[in-house]
Amino acid sequence: METTVTLATAQIDTGDTAWLLAATALVLLMTPGLALFYGGMVRTKSVLNMLMMSFVSIALVTVVWLAGGYSLAFGDDVGGGLIGGLKQAGMADLGPDSVHSTVPTLLFATFQLTFAIITAALISGAVADRVKFSAWLVFVPVWALLVYVPVAHWVWGPGGWIASRLGALDFAGGLPVEITSGASGLALCLVLGPRLGFKKDAMRPHNLPMVMLGAGLLWFGWFGFNAGSALGANGLAAAAFLNTLAAGCTGLLGWLFVEQRRDGHPTTLGAASGAVAGLVAITPSCGSVSLLGALVVGLAAGVVCSYAVGWKFKLNYDDSLDVVGVHLVGGIIGTLLIGVFAVKEMTDGPEGLLYGGGLAQLGKQLVAVVAVAAYAFLVTYGIGKLLDKAMGFRASEEEEHTGLDLTVHAETAYDHGVLGHGAPVSSSLVSPAQKVKSHT
Repeated sequence: METTVTLATAQIDTGDTAWLLAATALVLLMTPGLALFYGGMVRTKSVLNMLMMSFVSIALVTVVWLAGGYSLAFGDDVGGGLIGGLKQAGMADLGPDSVHSTVPTLLFATFQLTFAIITAALISGAVADRVKFSAWLVFVPVWALLVYVPVAHWVWGPGGWIASRLGALDFAGGLPVEITSGASGLALCLVLGPRLGFKKDAMRPHNLPMVMLGAGLLWFGWFGFNAGSALGANGLAAAAFLNTLAAGCTGLLGWLFVEQRRDGHPTTLGAASGAVAGLVAITPSCGSVSLLGALVVGLAAGVVCSYAVGWKFKLNYDDSLDVVGVHLVGGIIGTLLIGVFAVKEMTDGPEGLLYGGGLAQLGKQLVAVVAVAAYAFLVTYGIGKLLDKAMGFRASEEEEHTGLDLTVHAETAYDHGVLGHGAPVSSSLVSPAQKVKSHT
């Protein structure tokens, strides 16, 4: 994502603005898409809770971003490359005539907001089926301020140390979005512990068509995510758009190839997961690699992530919906492979190992990956532990067994008369309004 300086003489370009308006809407759509993707992957007793964790993230992160998150992430550096200032807290001094590069600053801020939203929502997949909803409402804004905002400044903000001092490349969010959400998800997995029945019960996705629909919406929105990061209607946006499509395709094919060889059958869940893995990996690299590089990046992610999702059973961490296996691992693959496949035609300078750049860029990418993953993991683990001690982060065993839809939201996704795990609905868990409605 380009970091630019706002000039007093800068002019708004209507073509760039129109494209970024569309891209912003596309990225926002990704969070409802993610809600469907995750909702289809859980059991029937927690579908609505899964949807709610994504949708409420839109509201919570928006408030935090407008209050001070944007200014801390994209304001002038005041902390040695670590954080921006609060000059634009509450979006102060940002009117319709304020310009960032060639687009309105308010639009740029909104575009960046949609990235922050989906990053927070992504974490929910790692801890599905067992989070106390009230604790999630506290966790999201605190995490956005303490984890996402600083990392966004490091990578994209004026004077951020990863971009301006280290020289690592990240076009559209491998570090702030994918690696940050994956490392944070792993931290919360360890704080909360595994679900009841982990490694004993099947816990299969309850609605694969919903998963496929969610994956399709994510793929659609990802064009705004990646091509929109060019911040203009230009050739770089077109190249990022094509690279995104290509990597999603090879990611899908790579995952299915592994399934066919390993399990004897390609699955719809594998197709959806493989496409997402390829899209995750190309996110940081779509503006740095050629089309050939994009095809390889997507394929590598599809193959490696298809194995990585099984690590949780060997290492005993319950990553419910494979946030670690897809987003952390895929984000690492895509960020590191910039150091291998980057071409100067895309980067305007830095080249990868295969194009004569040596190991220098790969080393920079590795330092950035380790720093961001370690920071996100450690801070998230600390936030999780403090919240668990202060108010309890995990739902009770009874709530988890019955299902969070009914016990937390007093609703069920499907009116079948029984919960997803087969137990009859207790009348004590049904509200008076629901009892009346059931007799009419």
